[in-house]
Amino acid sequence: MNKPTIKVDIVSDVVCPWCYIGKRRIEKAMTALADQFDFDVDYLPFELNPQTPKDGFNQKEYLVKKFGGADRYNEITKYVTAVAAEEGLVFDFSKQNKSPNTRDAHRIIRFAKQEGKQVVVKEAFMKAYFEEGTDLTKNENLVLISAKAGLNPEKVSALLTSEEGVAEIITEETMHHTRGISGVPYYIINNQYGISGAQPTDVFIKALTQIGSEPVATASDACAVDGSDC
Repeated sequence: MNKPTIKVDIVSDVVCPWCYIGKRRIEKAMTALADQFDFDVDYLPFELNPQTPKDGFNQKEYLVKKFGGADRYNEITKYVTAVAAEEGLVFDFSKQNKSPNTRDAHRIIRFAKQEGKQVVVKEAFMKAYFEEGTDLTKNENLVLISAKAGLNPEKVSALLTSEEGVAEIITEETMHHTRGISGVPYYIINNQYGISGAQPTDVFIKALTQIGSEPVATASDACAVDGSDC
C-alpha cells in the first residue's frame, strides 16, 4: 500500500538562523514519520534584506546596528548559537565577516531543484554561512559550494553571469508577501496549511500527522523582515 505524500513548501532565506534551525527540526519530524508518509519538499525564496548590495555589509556592524547595540548583538547571537547546538548545528558568528545579498544563492537553489539536488544545495549554503563563515558575496564561493553539493560548476557560473531565475524569484517573493508572509521560516503544508517559525520537532510531528485539520502551531522564533529579531 502506498503511503500518502505530504507536500511541504518551506519559505526561507539562507542567512536566516531560525531557518537553519527549523530545517533540522522539520527534517527530524519527517524522519520520525517516514513509515507513515512520503514528503515532497520544496524550498522557496525569501530575502530578509533584498536591498543588500552585491558586495554585502560588514556582518557584525550590520547586526549590532540592527539589534540596537553590541550587548544586544551578543545576547541574541549567544542564544541562537545555543539553540542551534541543541539541533546539532555549530554556529560561529565570529567567522561571519559579510552579510550578503542572497538573491544569487536563491537562483542557484532554484536551479538545483531542476537537477534534483535542491535540499543538499540549500543545506550546503546554510552550513557554509553559519558554520564555516564563507563569504557568500563572492561568485567563486557560490560556485564552489554548489559544485561540492553536486551541481555542475560551469552551469552555475553561467547562471550567475545571466539573469536566469531573477524574474521568477521576484514573482515568488511578491506572492509570499501577498499571502501575508512577513517572517521566515514559514511552512506551507499541502498548499493549504501554514506553520510559522522554527517550531519544536514534536509540534511539526503533530501538525504533519493532523494535516487535514487547522495548523496546530503557534507563533515561534523566526526572522522578521523588519530585522527586529535577527
